[in-house]
Amino acid sequence: MSSLTLHRRALLSGLVVAPAVLRFGQARAGGAYVFPLGVASGDPAPDGMVLWTRLANDPLAPDGLGGMGAAVHVRWEVAADEAFRRVVMTGDAMAEPAAAHSVHVEVAGLRPDRPYWYRFTALGQQSPVGRTRTAPAPNADLDRLRLAVASCSHWERGYFSAYGHMADENPDLTLFLGDYIYEYSMGPDRKDQIVRPYGLEEATSLAGYRNRYALHRTDADLQRLHHVAPCLAIWDDHEIQDDYSGIWSKTPGVSPDAFLRRRAAGYQAFYEAMPIRRTRLDARLQMPIYRRIRYGKLAEFFMLDGRQYRSRQPCADGPNGGKGQIVSDAACPDRRDPARTFLGFDQERWLYDGLANTQARWTVLGQDLVMAGLRFGDGGPDTKFWTDTWDGFPGARDRLAQAITALKPRNPVVLSGDYHSFWTNDVKLNAADPASATIATEFVGTSITSSGPPYEGLMATMPNNPQIKFFDSRVRGYMSIDLGRDRMTTRYRAISDVRDPRATVETLNTWVVEDGRAGATKV
Repeated sequence: MSSLTLHRRALLSGLVVAPAVLRFGQARAGGAYVFPLGVASGDPAPDGMVLWTRLANDPLAPDGLGGMGAAVHVRWEVAADEAFRRVVMTGDAMAEPAAAHSVHVEVAGLRPDRPYWYRFTALGQQSPVGRTRTAPAPNADLDRLRLAVASCSHWERGYFSAYGHMADENPDLTLFLGDYIYEYSMGPDRKDQIVRPYGLEEATSLAGYRNRYALHRTDADLQRLHHVAPCLAIWDDHEIQDDYSGIWSKTPGVSPDAFLRRRAAGYQAFYEAMPIRRTRLDARLQMPIYRRIRYGKLAEFFMLDGRQYRSRQPCADGPNGGKGQIVSDAACPDRRDPARTFLGFDQERWLYDGLANTQARWTVLGQDLVMAGLRFGDGGPDTKFWTDTWDGFPGARDRLAQAITALKPRNPVVLSGDYHSFWTNDVKLNAADPASATIATEFVGTSITSSGPPYEGLMATMPNNPQIKFFDSRVRGYMSIDLGRDRMTTRYRAISDVRDPRATVETLNTWVVEDGRAGATKV
């Protein structure tokens, strides 16, 4: 019997889904429950947000359609109270096979800065109830905003207890900074590292990507996090393929045209699975997801796409194909080509225009990869850099640093994922010169489950990287952030053991950024 069959039987018998369903006390009508993937909300605005669900009665059906057939009529409701005694808005939607029976409702007309509850009804069954919240009015004097920040949740590496602890903190907003799923499954050579198998082949098709998201959404802790707060989500590489760059696969011999088809399938599945506003693949098989979200006068979020539009990995014609590598400029002069871009030139211009016009007290860049840089060496000609991060695109980083310096957005803070470790960094005007001015603060969150890079090896490089104030790759967890008028407080939250579904959590350390002063201080 295949592991895929085992997974499907476990799901259908309720071994995975039942905890989430029972927790929210939802009654089942006749037949299989069609809301096993829960509900979610995202991209809040002062008058509304996106409400999401996806119908499925066989979440891991091999065709990726969740066991559903024809289009299904869905009723949605928004209430001012959890008991739904004061329903303030209702509407109808169709769950279509072409979108894997996912539903995106863009609600408008609500009051700013207040909680709402929502639910869906289809085929005589009712979904779990989700809680969401509108953003404040653009000129509102908001005192405080609590964020939970996550990245890199590999199903096979452990349980998602970190998501449960994030939910317990009742954040106002959750940021997912990439690698929400992993496209590959670990082989027999790493079976000792597998806590719970994917039981799925590597995702390369639309059905494969859809089933990765479906499996993750059966997790009770992840469902609960989505049920308590709206989110802002972007992707990194594992939503498609490890280390891909723009239209280039890391696999030697794969043409851009062939990889574009795979990439388009992954992007379509991401849209179907996430509570983001309406977007679609265009004629070039691109899907825009970068966006600005304002929270009154307190904060403005620039959610960036650091994969779709960027240049090919530097020196990508070598034996590693398009994969990131550790190289020196002597071996890879292509790294310093100023014509190379990390965000794509259209997104760069959009970002600079936004930085010039933002009026918020805190300017938050939510993005996927370490920006401040990491040198493997003393800065001399033999110094090496990991090319998959912003270090592989120093010209693009220089342009952004110069834009921040010239445009002077207030309190720029970068939130990053990907590296499976906690970092507290000073972003420098000149990344090649640690003595140059600090222009922004960067916090990098560790992974939900994915294993970290070698701690001792990277710690040995830290004397050559004074811009890195803190680093720890030994723990898994998330970032909990309180934004206030005078300070931003970031707590690194560490999970006791990803192999334990009831893992505990503790604060590893806490950092503060003061209003008007770039750089973080440990408290």
